[in-house]
Amino acid sequence: MESRSDYWGQTDEKINTLVSNVEKVVVGKRREIELSLIAILSGGHVLLEDVPGVGKTMMVRAIAKSLGAEFKRIQFTPDLLPSDVTGVSVYNQKSMEFQFRPGPVMANIVLADEINRTSPKTQAALLEALEEGSVTTDGETRELDQPFFVMATQNPIEYGGTYPLPEAQLDRFLFKFRIGYPTKQEELDVLTRVEKQHPIDTLTEVLTLEELLHMKDQVKTVVVGENVKQYIVNVINATRQHHSIALGASPRASIALMKAGQAYAYIQGREYVIPDDIKFLAPFTLQHRIMLNSDAKLSNTTNERVISDILTQVHIPVGNERAQ
Repeated sequence: MESRSDYWGQTDEKINTLVSNVEKVVVGKRREIELSLIAILSGGHVLLEDVPGVGKTMMVRAIAKSLGAEFKRIQFTPDLLPSDVTGVSVYNQKSMEFQFRPGPVMANIVLADEINRTSPKTQAALLEALEEGSVTTDGETRELDQPFFVMATQNPIEYGGTYPLPEAQLDRFLFKFRIGYPTKQEELDVLTRVEKQHPIDTLTEVLTLEELLHMKDQVKTVVVGENVKQYIVNVINATRQHHSIALGASPRASIALMKAGQAYAYIQGREYVIPDDIKFLAPFTLQHRIMLNSDAKLSNTTNERVISDILTQVHIPVGNERAQ
């Protein structure tokens, strides 16, 4: 019979194979690929805020192809309607009844491109899907296939004609991060790889959806000790008391940080979460869940800097992370 440690070793190998496969397309962004995988394994979603052309679309497409998952892209525009996202019922004259045509959100992996360019009403059409894993159209609730993962993007430069995401919707995203520009050497590697054929065209499936769903179940078994839970609560509570923050992180942020910690420990081949896991993930989990006060904004303080300040102030516990 296969032992638990043997299974964890095989999982670690599968995770590395998946990440390496995506790296054939996205050069030098292993951390960002792993964060995306952590979000998928913990049932969360990602908000990417970055300039055009750095590989956001290629990364999510490469993840989808590596998993053999159904991929759909939604290009958000000012005239996009909620039904364009969730789907619509169309009357069939032959059968004389309405038939539901699924929208692009009903896929395993969805790229919501430039989500801040559409109206709040259409943005809200994603809320139920992000939080509940279902969509409601014509009074009927339809469950989304699992796994379900949304990677939304927004351009941090061009704010003209955009609709900033409200706090309620930002809170639905597990992580917010940037891909960033490649180094000179990485950019040279990109040119070499796409010179004759884009590597995305030859990318193959290396992990099945069934294996991924099994991994998601295993992530839930990763132990979170009481000292780690207390550290999470202390960090979240510090966001509510910091002098630069007008609105601190919600209890949903505590849950998100814990679940992300379980997934991160899992891809590291560990059966338990350690405080350093939480410290590493906290900036990506919390920066979009806080609101700075007017004094902090006037002094050009950033959300990232405030979270970093909190993490240096909150005591990191020591103890038995394996304890239930």
